[in-house]
Amino acid sequence: MELEKEKDVQIYANDDNLQSSEDSHEEDTSLTTHPSVPVWRIIASLVLLFANYFVAQYDKFILSYFQDEVLSSLHLSSSSYGLLSGYATGIVYALLALPTAFVADYTSARVWVLTVAAVWWSLCAIFQGLSHNFWQILLARIGMGVGQAPVEALSISLISDLMGQKYVFVGGSVLYVGVYIGEAVSGQIAVAFARTDTPWNTALVAIGIVGIVIALLVRVVVREPKRQISLVVANNIHHGGSASTSNPTAFSSRVATARKDISSTFRYIAHMRSFYLLTLSAGFRQIAGNVFGYYMPSYLSNLYPSEPSLLSRYGIIVGVVGSVAVLTGGLLTSLMWRRTKLLPLYLTGVGGMISSIFVLLMLFSLNLSDGNQPRGVKVLYGTMSIAYLTAELWLGAINSLIALLLPPHTKTFGLAVWSLVQVLIYSSGPEIVGLALRNTDSTSSAYLEKTRIALAVIIPVGYWLAGVGFLLAIPLVKLDLAGRFVEGRLKWSGRKGAFLAGGCVLACLVIALFIVSIYYKA
Repeated sequence: MELEKEKDVQIYANDDNLQSSEDSHEEDTSLTTHPSVPVWRIIASLVLLFANYFVAQYDKFILSYFQDEVLSSLHLSSSSYGLLSGYATGIVYALLALPTAFVADYTSARVWVLTVAAVWWSLCAIFQGLSHNFWQILLARIGMGVGQAPVEALSISLISDLMGQKYVFVGGSVLYVGVYIGEAVSGQIAVAFARTDTPWNTALVAIGIVGIVIALLVRVVVREPKRQISLVVANNIHHGGSASTSNPTAFSSRVATARKDISSTFRYIAHMRSFYLLTLSAGFRQIAGNVFGYYMPSYLSNLYPSEPSLLSRYGIIVGVVGSVAVLTGGLLTSLMWRRTKLLPLYLTGVGGMISSIFVLLMLFSLNLSDGNQPRGVKVLYGTMSIAYLTAELWLGAINSLIALLLPPHTKTFGLAVWSLVQVLIYSSGPEIVGLALRNTDSTSSAYLEKTRIALAVIIPVGYWLAGVGFLLAIPLVKLDLAGRFVEGRLKWSGRKGAFLAGGCVLACLVIALFIVSIYYKA
């Protein structure tokens, strides 16, 4: 692929209308360099965005911790479970993330869109809890995917405008603590439900009700903040006007402006040197984490059947160590902000590679202890703590960095593109594992062994592919930060053709895995 001449450029809607940065000093009064949101509102908004994101993730924890109960009560096969935890929500999430994010940017109504989305997925969580067979829960999870699609992008977009750039990484990390608190709470609920013979679907109904309450509080407390300049804007790249500032009156003008905004954002992303590699690397990192989250709890509980408190302690380790790790990643990035803006890439790349070693030790902890379960559990808890401490530094820091690299007026849409590709990649993980476990009794030793092999392959490979990708992206991110985007019209024989080919390969993978999963379900 040819490398066009590097130059500080101004990205507008047309590739052949790229201008030099000497024209980019015109001040955009719709943007701010220093957000002036009161501290109390920042804290209240962060708490509510955290709570909303936490409950939005909760359904996957229920499926993970109650896998055996879900399989038996709904009479599901391993392939069916893989479909529910993979593309059932992944495809819908991917298809609807872009239009909902664009509406939020185009109307400057991110809080309203987030509220409506939260109410919708909360209702679908309740419907999941009321399901009695595969097709009912499948439809409920598809509906949930509709509501969950914009939650992450909207939350990060709002946080990136609530506080100064240096502190955005801490705010983003606070949001992602919800992932680990969710694991911790789910572990305690799983143990409590097992002791009281409470059905798994009760938790889903309860979380749906809580989600509706939180959604209403979000609408009342959180206010739409003024957009903050991006890192690239601050380094002499300026993104053209947006629909939110042009206010066209005629319907045709609105449509034309909307098309221009969409086209402009895609071109901005395509001209960034690092975006494609960062997105692919994050997708591989997420595929490892997705498989870990859906299959590790049930694998470990079956590996150590004589340890009734294992899931509770597993959840505590995930909640405490994961939360400490993600907050540490955000704090380190903020503290090192003046020295380097690339720390999230090092944390993600190197941390995942180190973690993969301890993940393998987790999986084979019983073998390392010569079959002694009490000793094996000690090995498990120790290696698991180190695995989480090294792997989970990344989420808040890397997503906040992406938000600050994107054009301010359409950053939610850009974040949705970032999330969309990742979802399509990482949703394949449970599908692949589910197919590998098909026709295998979930209570048999063969099922346990196959699960171990799948986890031992997918998780370390995902961590290492992601690590190499993030480290290779470092010089490209430096160029983007300096405003040295790819200049000129993208060619089919080069960058544009590569993007199209990559999209086709990903689409074929998604379609093939989805059809095969449906076939084996039937």
